[in-house]
Amino acid sequence: MDLFNYCRRATREVNIGGTPLGGRHPIRVQSMTNTVTMDTEACVAQTLRIAEAGGEYVRLTTQGVREAENLKAINAGVRAAGCNVPLVADVHFNPRVADVAALYAEKVRINPGNYVDAARTFKHLEYTDEEYAGELRKIEERFVPFLHICRENHTAVRIGVNHGSLSDRIMSRYGDTPEGIVESCMEFLRICVKEDFRDVVISIKASNTAVMVRSVRLLADVMGREGMDFPLHLGVTEAGDGEDGRIKSAVGIGALLADGLGDTVRVSLSEAPEAEIPVARKLTEYVTRRAGHLMIPGEAASDFDFLRPVRRHTAAVGNIGGDNVPVVMADRMDLEASGRWSAFRPVEDFQPDYIYCGRHLPPREEREQAAYIVDADLWTGEADTYPAFPYNMLPLLGACPAERKFLFLCYGALTEEVRACLKYHPEVVVISQSNHPNRLGEHRALIHELTREGLDNPVIVFQQYSHNAAEKEDFQIESAADMGALLFDGLCDGVYLYNNGDLSHADIDATAFSILQAARLRTSKTEYISCPGCGRTLYDLEATIARIKAATSHLKGLKIGIMGCIVNGPGEMADADYGYVGAARGKVSLYKKQECIEKNIPAEEAVEKLLQLIRANGDEPAKT
Repeated sequence: MDLFNYCRRATREVNIGGTPLGGRHPIRVQSMTNTVTMDTEACVAQTLRIAEAGGEYVRLTTQGVREAENLKAINAGVRAAGCNVPLVADVHFNPRVADVAALYAEKVRINPGNYVDAARTFKHLEYTDEEYAGELRKIEERFVPFLHICRENHTAVRIGVNHGSLSDRIMSRYGDTPEGIVESCMEFLRICVKEDFRDVVISIKASNTAVMVRSVRLLADVMGREGMDFPLHLGVTEAGDGEDGRIKSAVGIGALLADGLGDTVRVSLSEAPEAEIPVARKLTEYVTRRAGHLMIPGEAASDFDFLRPVRRHTAAVGNIGGDNVPVVMADRMDLEASGRWSAFRPVEDFQPDYIYCGRHLPPREEREQAAYIVDADLWTGEADTYPAFPYNMLPLLGACPAERKFLFLCYGALTEEVRACLKYHPEVVVISQSNHPNRLGEHRALIHELTREGLDNPVIVFQQYSHNAAEKEDFQIESAADMGALLFDGLCDGVYLYNNGDLSHADIDATAFSILQAARLRTSKTEYISCPGCGRTLYDLEATIARIKAATSHLKGLKIGIMGCIVNGPGEMADADYGYVGAARGKVSLYKKQECIEKNIPAEEAVEKLLQLIRANGDEPAKT
């Protein structure tokens, strides 16, 4: 693939009802109902709302044969309302349910982790090669008849791998790795190819965005090497709700879309399903409009591995680069210009590390707890301030005695003179700029060129936007999508978001920190791993999330999983500190890491029990 120039991956067309996927078709967006599948009227009504919002596929959970059979009535009700949106059945644990669902849905999703393999128990299993091959034969014997049913009924299949529900068999042989996730998928894909069944879509999802991005990249590579061109369904599972859910989804999904991967998207929010559609639409349209851009003649560094990236080696300049977490740089030039320095104070936990203030420093008594950067010609050597140079002021840079300097630089300005300057001035931090329609490609090109030249100066990535306060969601989605691939590639030592509009500095700063947390690179607040809910959800998910957040938002650095049912519960929240998982209707089980501590607690008592568990383990500091 081309790291520097946007082009969608070529895939085959898959027929899904009257809305084909892949090939030359646009990226489709979809959602999933959270109504009980036996409630025909509620499912039809919610499906119509999703379709009216722009959803192009609607998925419904099918826990058992009864639910699968009721898809017939739901499908009839949707068609009677004049809506042709294809319906997708979501199946776990019981392959017989998939057989029935294939009769009444336009697509059936199966989970390789529990289609034939037993549900995950986190036990290590030992297999000889012959025994392992026998397990694969069992899958084929059960899967092939299902494919025959799908072929006869013109039903498409989604092979949907979830990081949280990999089988013990896969985990025992491959470990909890992207390689294991991909192999779980490929076992089923190879059977599809052997049977010449081609109406297949693949998804690999995880709540950990880094795992999700690495796994999908690896899957595309493995499929390419095996001559497969099946389309990809993208999503960050258990992304959460509100701004965090949107940013986390955009970081992960956006990173893949930006590299041309993905043919359909679901943004999984713990909100009403129809609320997911506008977010998915904004994300896909923002990325795809860079198609046909002016070519960027970048060349990859020889040691860069797109499939298994590691952080670029840099020499630390103060707290930037090296082994330091990526910094957040903020802009306050508008406050200087209007004389409103004292009008702004940062939100707690979102204090930028550096503040660029242009032509004037604020009075010392009005400064935030951060280092300040001023234009180089105005720098006086005051403590905790540093000069910033444009690339055409290199002679001044060499003569400046500052221990830390910043250089605004774009890819087209990386001349021999600039290269020589950076070589002899390791104290310089590069601020990468781009006005290119594919800014990801230009940022990549600059950083790869620095690496190719043996320059280990840290790089802060500067991203600029123009949104007003009413467009905060657009700003969050776009900036998260632009930063995702750079963060997962290991190319970024800092984030600098600039907006030319009336968005508040607090919102811009919070977005930068949230992007870094979504990419698992820097923690600044409590993280919630919460599912979007479906017909399997066993309690009031949205109300419960709100209650847990209200009670735990001060627990900075803690990860809390909030899961509607057991399907992905213990697995997807494997790296969470605590878990709140639906166990039965109105009942909840509590986890510490992967260990179930207390089972079947009444839902009305479970939040307080969760807080008691956190306190008992000493993970709740005193509130200040």
